[in-house]
Amino acid sequence: MKNQKPTNKEQPDTKPALVLIATPIGNLEDISSRAVREMRNADLLCCEDTRRTGKLLELLEIHPRPDLLLLNEHTEQTRSAEVIKKILNGQRVALVSDAGLPGISDPGEHIVSEAIQQGVVIEVIPGPSAGITALVASGLPTKRFVFQGFIPRKGKARNDRLGEIAAERKTTIIYESGNRLQKTIEDLLGICDKDREVTIAKELTKMHEEYIRGTLCELQETLQSRSTKGEYVLVIGGLQDQKEVGDSQLLSELKELHSQGKSNRDAVNEIAKKYNVSKRRVYGLSIERT
Repeated sequence: MKNQKPTNKEQPDTKPALVLIATPIGNLEDISSRAVREMRNADLLCCEDTRRTGKLLELLEIHPRPDLLLLNEHTEQTRSAEVIKKILNGQRVALVSDAGLPGISDPGEHIVSEAIQQGVVIEVIPGPSAGITALVASGLPTKRFVFQGFIPRKGKARNDRLGEIAAERKTTIIYESGNRLQKTIEDLLGICDKDREVTIAKELTKMHEEYIRGTLCELQETLQSRSTKGEYVLVIGGLQDQKEVGDSQLLSELKELHSQGKSNRDAVNEIAKKYNVSKRRVYGLSIERT
C-alpha cells in the first residue's frame, strides 16, 4: 500500500463535532485558513467574550457571522450540556478562547470531557500558544517541561505550588499577570537558588514583543525599574544538582530570615526547600544557634 499524502481540505466539514480552534495571541496573521473556514461554517461559535470574538470575526471578514454563545469560566459547566445536546442533534459547534488554544488556562477542559462521555467527536484546529511560544524562544531546555498555567494567588495553595516549581528538575512554564509579576519573582527567589535561570516573555507576537532573560536575582533588580502591565509568561529553568551546602551557609540564611521577622518554623521550611535538605538538619542548626 502506498503512503497517502496529506491533503488540504477546501470544503468545510459538516459532520457534527465539537471543534476547538486556536486563535492569535497577538498577531492576526497567525490565524490559519482552516481556522477561518471552521469559524465561518460553524452552526454555533462558543467564546469567552462575545465582543472580542465579534471583533475578531469582523477583522477576518467572516460575514454573516455564526451565532455566538458565551462559554467562559463562569458558564462552561452550566452550559456544556446545552452545547453537547446541539451537537448530538446534528450541529457543528466551534469553541474559541480570547487568545490561544481553548483548554490551556482557558475554558474547554470541562466541555471536552463531557463531550467525550457523550460520544461526541472532538476536533482540534492547532495554532498559537503563548506558553509554547515563550518556551522555544527562552533558550532553556525544551525536551522535557512542565506547564503550571496560572498559579494560586495566595495561601497554602500558592506556597505548595511554588514549592513544586522550586523542586522541579524540568523546565517550568507559568502564566502571570503584570500586577503580580514582581511578587512572584520575589517568592521564587525566596525558595529557589538565586542563580536559577528564568525568561520572562511579554507582548508575544505583537509590536513590542520582548524577552527578558536572566537569573532570579537579576530579574528582581531589573523589574524594579520597569512597568509591568499586561500578562506574562515565565519560563523557569529546572533545579540543577547542587554542591553540598555547608552548615555555615544554612546558619547565615537562618539568621537573615529571623532578622526579617520570620518564625523559626517558616525559616526552617523555606531553607529546607531552597537547598533540598532535610528539615531536621536545618532545625537542629537553629536550635544550636539559640
